[in-house]
Amino acid sequence: MNGTTGHAEAAAPDEVDLRHHGDTEVGDGLADFAVNVRTGTPPPWLAERLRASVAGLAAYPDPRPARRAVARRHARAAEEVLLTSGAAEAFVLLARVLAPRRAIVVHPQFTEPEAALRAAGHPVGRVVLGKDFTLDPAAVPDDADLVVVGNPTNPTSVLHPAGAVAALARPGRTVVVDEAFMDCVPGEPETLATRLPSGVAVIRSLTKTWGLAGLRAGYVLAAPGLVARLAEAQPLWAVSTPALVAIEACSAPDAVAEAERWAVLLAAERDRLAAEFAARGLYVVPEARASFLCLRVPDALGIRALLRQRGYAVRRGDTFPGLGPDWLRIAVRDRASNDALLEVLGELGI
Repeated sequence: MNGTTGHAEAAAPDEVDLRHHGDTEVGDGLADFAVNVRTGTPPPWLAERLRASVAGLAAYPDPRPARRAVARRHARAAEEVLLTSGAAEAFVLLARVLAPRRAIVVHPQFTEPEAALRAAGHPVGRVVLGKDFTLDPAAVPDDADLVVVGNPTNPTSVLHPAGAVAALARPGRTVVVDEAFMDCVPGEPETLATRLPSGVAVIRSLTKTWGLAGLRAGYVLAAPGLVARLAEAQPLWAVSTPALVAIEACSAPDAVAEAERWAVLLAAERDRLAAEFAARGLYVVPEARASFLCLRVPDALGIRALLRQRGYAVRRGDTFPGLGPDWLRIAVRDRASNDALLEVLGELGI
């Protein structure tokens, strides 16, 4: 896949490690450009609420206030919300509850949905996006009764138009939209969370923007019937009291406004970093809208190894179906950190 070919439906061979994620790239004092969690988080006000929540750990978690807060945040009914232990649990629950005859995962994208479906015993087909990794709903087979797509997509950072994603919906089909990075986009113009077409389930995460990877906090937005079925498959008290406190707090209007301000700053720095990479002759997937960039770099695995020797961790791309050994995913950090990475790349002749 070079970002210039057309859409292709592919079988789903086991040639890539679907369980490889950015956290396995970091450690040993490396500067982290591999994990897409915002640095400097959680913010002090959120950390203080989490510390205070420890006083309530003797009681069983009560998800109702957080559930209502998420519903208000997206103008949905509470019955359309299921709180989960991160987005990853949502993918597992969907794989347990649904019984697709033909599941299709649109790649390149986060690999955990396909891994969860396979672990549940479902055969999975792949539609690999072509030129610049933009979505064409017609590329998805008509008889697919489960379709999984990211928006904006990890690792490409491409934001698909809401209309294109909604066009995947049809009677008898469930469309799962991974919006874990949607709050990176100022105004969230392409979200389906507030529209929720029939047959569409939206998965959101608080991990990335609020620095809660170790807490596990996410949710599903879907029709009440599907939410009820997912809840039946979910263990009791699956979401801890601190995670519920975080979900409620981060769904409040002031927190949403804070995330919006960060998204605006992120967009400016991301575009600057993308222009710097492009000026060095690297292919950067166009119109990036999330908190990372996807690059095609000659001998990317070799460059990754050299960067590790210099103290920098970046995410290899060859474990994403549809990419390959000449791809890297690089998280966008603050300007000084990004410039330090650019300086090291320049020393490596890039």
